Amino acid sequence: MITGIMGILLILSFVCFAVYAMKGGNLTIGFFVQTIVWLLIYFLGVAFGVGEPFDVVEDIFAQPALTYGPTIIQIVCGAWFGRVLVDTGIASSISYRTAKVGEKNPVLATICMATVTCLIFTSAYGVGSAIAIGVILFPIMGRLGVPKRVAVPVFTLSIGAAMWVNSVLFVQFAAFYQDYKSPDGSVVGWGTHYLRFGIAALAVQMLGVIIFILINAKAIKNGTPYEVGDPDERPTDIPDVPVWTYIMPIVPVALCIVLQWNAVPALMLATILTFAFTGHMKTLKGFGRMIESTAKTAIGDIGPLIIMLLVLRFFQETAVTVMKDFGPVLTPLIPNNTFILGLAFCILAPLALFRGPLELYGAGSAVISIFMATGMFNAWFLFALLVVPSMTCISACITQSWNTWSVGYTGLEPKTFLKNGVPVYWACTFPIMGLAGLLLF
Repeated sequence: MITGIMGILLILSFVCFAVYAMKGGNLTIGFFVQTIVWLLIYFLGVAFGVGEPFDVVEDIFAQPALTYGPTIIQIVCGAWFGRVLVDTGIASSISYRTAKVGEKNPVLATICMATVTCLIFTSAYGVGSAIAIGVILFPIMGRLGVPKRVAVPVFTLSIGAAMWVNSVLFVQFAAFYQDYKSPDGSVVGWGTHYLRFGIAALAVQMLGVIIFILINAKAIKNGTPYEVGDPDERPTDIPDVPVWTYIMPIVPVALCIVLQWNAVPALMLATILTFAFTGHMKTLKGFGRMIESTAKTAIGDIGPLIIMLLVLRFFQETAVTVMKDFGPVLTPLIPNNTFILGLAFCILAPLALFRGPLELYGAGSAVISIFMATGMFNAWFLFALLVVPSMTCISACITQSWNTWSVGYTGLEPKTFLKNGVPVYWACTFPIMGLAGLLLF
């Protein structure tokens, strides 16, 4: 009886949270309130003999936050490297020169700009980096006559493609699974096992972007040039950096693959080399100023994200504790056929939009807790099950920060953005989930 009441209360609270998240509510507040509500429901059961009491302060709020330190370090290092790429001029130089190469052929230029955007964001991360590149590329695409309904999805989908090999985003998703006891002992972690899948997923999504561009080739060729943003605020000069420094965005990923380094030393070495190769280490004083400036901006960009992730860890730990008592009840109700589940989640992938039930940084955080409570699935399978729709959704969901900025900066209607971006990411979800089945689990 009490278990049934608890189940109903959990479902009602989940629905309320899902509606709140999908309406654009603050996720930090949402996750914190959900944590408190689920704890109250759990201890309601304890009073009637369901579940065991535990130290809430230590087990929910202290240890999860303290053990999240390594993930935060990787996020900080990734955001800093992204800001260094921008502030040293490498990112903007790549963007300018790429556009110049293809300026006589707007379709080719659009493909080149999409490729370069993807290249930059394999290591860069954050809305600050996206804005720094967007204020360069959107005006260029505007002058070439690339319709806004094409330009914006191309930009956001290309960033999304890069996220498949971006260690900063990977560690955020991996944190959902760090306490999961996989029946076969598998552990979700950064390394060559994941990267072989990540690179393949990146290639699939970029292929989808290129096909989208080619489908709209006629509209691009016949497009009318237009202005984007304030010309007076736009950078006019191409930064003077050596052409060979253009490989710097992929250096961290290359170090992880070739030397099997952890993401932190790979990002730190790449950051130092970027400073050195662009002439910012000529004087100790100038180098110090550059470190302070880039670090301050980078950490400022990700500050709200880090707080949200810490609160999310509180909710994750609560969800695992609460759902543990429902595992025996849920196991018979959930299909154990991975093919059927994978296909179903691909078909339902648009439910990740607006922080819905298939978006880990939304209502999906509770959904994955339900699956983990059964304890019957491989860790990498559960990773793919929610991360694939969550990751592809990043490319076309209006609630994603850099997508919101892109739509606002270009003046594109959100409805038009969704209409053009969602079909591309949805189509990419199926082959990427298939690749996960071949390469991850």
